[in-house]
Amino acid sequence: MLQQWKGRSLLKEQDCSAEDFIALVAYAAALKADRRAGTEQPRLTGKTIALIFEKTSTRTRAAFEVAAAHQGAHTTYLSPDGTQIGHKESLADTARVLGRMYDGIQFRGHSQEAVEELSRFAGVPVWNGLTDRFHPTQMLADVLTMREHSSKPLDAIVHTYVGDARNNMGNSTLITGALLGMDVRLLAPTGLQPEQSVIATAQALAARSGATVTVTDDPDTALKGADFVSTDVWVSMGEPDEVWAERVAALKPYRVDDKLLARTGNANTSVLHCLPAYHDRRTAIGEKVHQRFGLDGVEISHSVFEAHAPVIFDQSENRMHTIKALMVASLNPPLD
Repeated sequence: MLQQWKGRSLLKEQDCSAEDFIALVAYAAALKADRRAGTEQPRLTGKTIALIFEKTSTRTRAAFEVAAAHQGAHTTYLSPDGTQIGHKESLADTARVLGRMYDGIQFRGHSQEAVEELSRFAGVPVWNGLTDRFHPTQMLADVLTMREHSSKPLDAIVHTYVGDARNNMGNSTLITGALLGMDVRLLAPTGLQPEQSVIATAQALAARSGATVTVTDDPDTALKGADFVSTDVWVSMGEPDEVWAERVAALKPYRVDDKLLARTGNANTSVLHCLPAYHDRRTAIGEKVHQRFGLDGVEISHSVFEAHAPVIFDQSENRMHTIKALMVASLNPPLD
């Protein structure tokens, strides 16, 4: 199955078949095991990879750079102010330049249309490290983490995402669950649910995979029996501070705390968070939200975060292993 990835981009989850997606996750698990055993074999020696960042990053940048280094590739980090994209040079022209110099390109930025334009003109694999609409490399890590922390097959897992579900994480969680046949649920107030086009795409995928797709504002419907509960920050990068008041008012009942988790009725529920998490007051934003709204921990309580930290930081580490699998599969996959 990995040979089918050769030369391909990953721009959004629905571009994959379930088999393609699962093949990457399985390969990531094998690479992770090899790394820990000291038997990893580099397959990207001599390859060059451009990392375009319109948005700052910790995990995505580190994951791509370390994964590439493990595999023998060289990376060039192009910072938010380190290129002429959109200033003196169009994205299409930049893509045609970089495609002649690099074997693959990662893009983390604002617009889904931008990463798709980059892919059209680059002539080399392009990987979406995050856009305003989708976050496919995060989904690979999430699914690997589910495989590691549940004995259930993927199509038997109940996964509930809680919070602002209009963002890339809400969209990608819904699409990925539908693609892989899960019982996937989004719990969010009606004004913070995905666009109807995203829901329709998930429903079409579910009709083929046998998945169950639920988008609701009712906690009992969404949480009952959940194997995994995931969440994300309530205000995304680039949004103004002014939106905090309305988000807190809308989402406070959806905060992942002990009371909310108890509604799963499942003592073995695991919690996921793509990070960064505002689970205490030790960040500037966490302290600001506490001062304004009295919350000690925002989208997730400190007690829940720490109780599930082993899973959450496995999830974070798995960014590296799954991104490594994606790059190798796109550029030099092993024979099946």
